[in-house]
Amino acid sequence: MKRLAFSIISAVIGLGIALAAFEAFAIAWQVAQDGRYRPATELFDKLQNTYVRDVTNASGCTYVDTLFPHPYLAFVHHDSPPCGLQKVNNIGLHGDDYPVVKRTDRYVVLLTGGSVAAQLGQTEVPPAPRYLEEELNARYVSPNGKPFQILNGGGGAYKQPQQAILLTLYANVVDAVITLDGYNESHFMQVGARGRFELPALNFLEVNPIAAQDGFGNVVVSWLAGRIAGAIGNHSLLGHSHGAYLTVLAVQYLSKGDGAFRTQKTSAFDRMFDLPPEMRSSPQAVAEFQTSQYRRYIRIMDAIARDQAIKAIFFLQPVPAIGKTLTDEEKRGTPDMRYGERYLHIVRNLEGLREGGINVVDLLDVFADEKGTIYDDDIHPRRNAGGESRGYRLIAARMARHIADAWGLQPK
Repeated sequence: MKRLAFSIISAVIGLGIALAAFEAFAIAWQVAQDGRYRPATELFDKLQNTYVRDVTNASGCTYVDTLFPHPYLAFVHHDSPPCGLQKVNNIGLHGDDYPVVKRTDRYVVLLTGGSVAAQLGQTEVPPAPRYLEEELNARYVSPNGKPFQILNGGGGAYKQPQQAILLTLYANVVDAVITLDGYNESHFMQVGARGRFELPALNFLEVNPIAAQDGFGNVVVSWLAGRIAGAIGNHSLLGHSHGAYLTVLAVQYLSKGDGAFRTQKTSAFDRMFDLPPEMRSSPQAVAEFQTSQYRRYIRIMDAIARDQAIKAIFFLQPVPAIGKTLTDEEKRGTPDMRYGERYLHIVRNLEGLREGGINVVDLLDVFADEKGTIYDDDIHPRRNAGGESRGYRLIAARMARHIADAWGLQPK
């Protein structure tokens, strides 16, 4: 009995020493990578972009737990306890409720796009600033003389055709539509892209477990990796461990490559959005097809706007890889900027739609004169605890000027 107890104690001590050694190695690796020590909690925060972090920071729940399926938009948020958000509207997005009939006391503008558009519209409750709405109301008179109201139609990981679908659903209750997008869409033009431009984000699988269970194909592995990362990062003990952080990085790396967790089984979900093999073998063919789809959805939105007699303007968002001298802090948040050339090519291609009378505007140089830190991660401008943001203020001011010029707004 004593021998058994001694063996157990020895094993526990040995395990403790091994874990301590792994923790020390993880800390040393992190310091070597970043050039300074950073707490594990900060590292786990950086695994999630600021939209995900801001949405879940007060709830203690994972981002997945805040999501809800939508029959047309793929996924939105919910307000049901214990993990629901208290700052979502009647369609599961942020900000004011969407009206059933058009308001006559406001000039209603639908702002749609990904998480940057959502944060520009504002994801926090008042008194957090509504950057674009405030800028327009402070400087310009709306076409009907009523105050501007921005309906927030942005969502985390949203990309076309979600913007086009949202406009289709609500074009009858708005006076204008604005998009702010490009970054999420650009991922589908990169070398190695296998899915069609319309492939929804993994958030769709997170709220549709039946689809996720179909074959446990490659896309589901990435979904599971996200669940693991969220569970570990939010754990009261593991969330403070550099070793746990390094483990999460390893799981995410394997989920994105041809690692042992990958399967060759093709699910129904994969087949719905797979590009044909002959196209996948040509990066140029993939890029051309995906970009043509992007152009098509912008044209569709413009056609809907014309049919509904509402105004439209399409903004292409700024990215860290173009138009700004990054600070060291910003460089750490965006270690790989090789997408810059691809993104610039996409922007120039979409600007060709102007020849057909479609108002496409790029915001690539909006931060050109900024020397300080603007970006908080790989795409989102930094916001303070009260929701204030110099980056979003600059974006809103630039957009408002373009809107005024395009729509002939009178200054106040």
